Amino acid sequence: MIRNTNGSGRRILTSPAILPCENIALSTLLSSLIALSDAVSTFQRKSFPCNNRNARNAIRLTLLLQPFLHEIRDNNSGLSDPATLSLSELHFTFQKLLFLLEDLAREGAKLYLLMESDRVASQFRVISRSVATSLDVFPFGSVDISDETKEHVLLLNEQARRARFEFEEEDKRVVMSVVSGLTRFENRVAPDEGELKWVLEYIGVRGWSECNKEVKFLEGEIGFESLNEEKRKVGFLSSLMGFMSYCRCVVMEVVDCEESKRKNDASEKSPSFCFVNSDDFRCPISLELMSDPVTIETGHSYDRSSILKWFRSGNATCPKTGRRLNSTELVPNLVLRRLIQQYCYANGIDTSIPIVRNRDITRTMEPGSVAAEGAMRMLASFLKERIENGSGEEKNRSAFEIRLLSKASIFSRSCLVEAGLVPLLLKLLSLKDSLTQENAAAALLNLSKCAKSRSMMVEKWGLELIVGVLKDGVKIEARQHAAAVLFYLASSAEYGNLIGLEPEAIPSLIRLVKGGSDRSKKNGLVAIFGLLKHPKNHTRVLQSGVVPLLVEILKECEKEDIITDSLAILATLAEKSSEGVSTILHCGAMHVGVEILSCSTSRLGKEHCVALLLSLAINGGEDVVACLVKNASLMGSLYSQLSEGTSRASKKASALIRVLHDFYERRSSGFKASVIPQEQFIHVW
Repeated sequence: MIRNTNGSGRRILTSPAILPCENIALSTLLSSLIALSDAVSTFQRKSFPCNNRNARNAIRLTLLLQPFLHEIRDNNSGLSDPATLSLSELHFTFQKLLFLLEDLAREGAKLYLLMESDRVASQFRVISRSVATSLDVFPFGSVDISDETKEHVLLLNEQARRARFEFEEEDKRVVMSVVSGLTRFENRVAPDEGELKWVLEYIGVRGWSECNKEVKFLEGEIGFESLNEEKRKVGFLSSLMGFMSYCRCVVMEVVDCEESKRKNDASEKSPSFCFVNSDDFRCPISLELMSDPVTIETGHSYDRSSILKWFRSGNATCPKTGRRLNSTELVPNLVLRRLIQQYCYANGIDTSIPIVRNRDITRTMEPGSVAAEGAMRMLASFLKERIENGSGEEKNRSAFEIRLLSKASIFSRSCLVEAGLVPLLLKLLSLKDSLTQENAAAALLNLSKCAKSRSMMVEKWGLELIVGVLKDGVKIEARQHAAAVLFYLASSAEYGNLIGLEPEAIPSLIRLVKGGSDRSKKNGLVAIFGLLKHPKNHTRVLQSGVVPLLVEILKECEKEDIITDSLAILATLAEKSSEGVSTILHCGAMHVGVEILSCSTSRLGKEHCVALLLSLAINGGEDVVACLVKNASLMGSLYSQLSEGTSRASKKASALIRVLHDFYERRSSGFKASVIPQEQFIHVW
C-alpha cells in the first residue's frame, strides 16, 4: 500500500500522497501506517541541508505515535468508521512527511532546498497540524487501548498543535550569505571564497562531485520550468546554478569524480536491447530520439517539446490517432526516458551530434538572470587565466570545466568564446597528455556549435591541429571528438571545402569508421555526411574507398543508427554524382538496400533506402530500373512506405513506384526508350 517513492520522476517538494480507499481492511491500514512510520524513522540517521530542527521534531512526533498504532493493531479486530477515517487521514499525512523527508535528504538539491527553507518549514507546519487534526477526531472511547497510551497520545496531539515549525535562524543566515554572493555576481565582484566554503559546508556539499550534482539538478529544473514558461522561477534557478558552477570551478580544488568507473557501472546495468525496436524511442512528430518523453490522454508518448508545439499551434487532438483530447495534461514517461538513455549508452549513440538535431536548447541563449550572467563571465576569465598561467594539471582541469560549462548552454559557449578560450584550447591539442587532449577536444566540440568559434578555429591554424588529433590522437575519445568538430565546421561551405583539402582529413575519418568502436563509427560517419554537403568533397570521399566500406557495414553491422547513417551517405552520393552511382552499383549496394528495406524496423533507415533506390533508378539508367522491376518483394515494400513510412519516405516511394510502373508499361508496349535522358541527374526530396 505504500507507494514507491524512490524514483527520480517526482517533482521536488511535491506530494503525490493518496487517501486509503474507504473499504480498506483495518489490518492492512494499520500495517501500512506502521510501515510508513518505520520508513520515517530511517531518516533519523540522515543529514539535512536545512530545516534540521524541524525535520527532527517531525520524525520524533511520528516515532512517539508508534506504540499507539501497535496497541490498536494488537488489541482491536475492528474499528468504528470515525476511527478508520482518523487513521486514514493520519496515513495520508505520514505519506506527505515521508515525501518531504526524502526531498530534504536528496542528493543534488541541497542549495535549492536551503533557498526554499521558508516554504519547507511551512510544509512541516502543515503536516504537524494535520497530525493533530487526525487525532482530534479519533474516538478513544471506542477502542481498546490503555489509559497510559491514551494520555500519551492526547499529550502528543497538544504538542503537535502548538509546535512551532519556523524558518530556522541558522538557515536564514546562510540564505543571506547566498543572496550576498548573488548580488556580487550581478556587480561582477568576486565573492569571498571563505564565505562560499562556509555555505557549502553548511549544506553538506564537500566535494567536486557533490557540487556537480547540484549543478545538474538545477539545470534539469531550469529545463522543466522553461517548458512551463515560468520566467521568474527560471531566473531564480539560473542564479543558483551560476552560484554552484562558480563554486565547482573556483572553490573545489580536486575533481573527485571517477568517469571511467561510472561508465563501467552504467555498462553493467544496461539492459539488452537486441529485441527492442528503436523506432519506439522516436517521437512520432519529430521522428527523433525523445529526450523528455511524456504520455498524453490516449496513452501515446511524444517528446515534450514536440507535443507542446503541437498544442500551442491550436491542435487539441492526439497526433497519432486524431482523437480529440479532453485534457492536454502531460505525464512524464520516466520508464521510457530511462530506457532511451540506456539504449543510447549501450549503442554508443552520442546524442550531441546527430545528423538531425534531437533537442531544442534555444532557451539557453540567454543567461536566465543577471547573477547567472555575471558568474559565467567571471568564470570565463578565471579559466582563461588558469590555462594561460597554470600548471599542467590546472590546464587539464580548466579544459575539463570548459567541457562541462559549454555542454548544454548557448550563452555559456558564447561567453567562453568571447573570453578568447578557443585559441588556448587549440594549443592544448598539441599536448601529449591524454586527458588534457581529450578534454580540450571535447570542449572544442561543444564550442564548435557556436558560429563565432568556427572562424577562430580555422583562422588560428586550428584545422590542422584538429585533423592532427583525428589522425594521431593519444586516446580514441579525442579522435572521436575531433571528428565531431569537423562535422560542425563543415556546416560552413567555405570550411567544408577546406576540410576536404586537408590531405589527412577524409582518410582519417575512414580509418575511424573502419577500426573504431560503434561510437567511433557513428562520429566518423556523421562527419563524412557533413562533408558531403559540399559538392567538391564528393569525389574525394568516393576516392577514399568509402562505398565498399559502407556496404560492408550494411551487411555486417546490427546497430540501426550506424546502418541509417551509412544509408544516408550512400543516398547522398547516388543523388549527386554519376561516379557515385557507378561505384554504388559496382559494390552491390542496390541489392543490400532492397533487402534492408524489406526487413529493417527503422523508419529512418527505410527512408534512406527508398532515397538510395530512387536515385539509382533515376540516375543509373534503364538497366538499373529493369533490375528493380524484377525484384518480387520490392513493390510491396514500397507500397508499405506510402502508409507506414515517414512523409519523406512516402513521397520518395511514390516517385519510385511511378518510375517502375512507367518502365513496365513501356516494356509491355515494346517502347525501348530510356527512362530519362542520359547524364541527367535529378534532385529528389
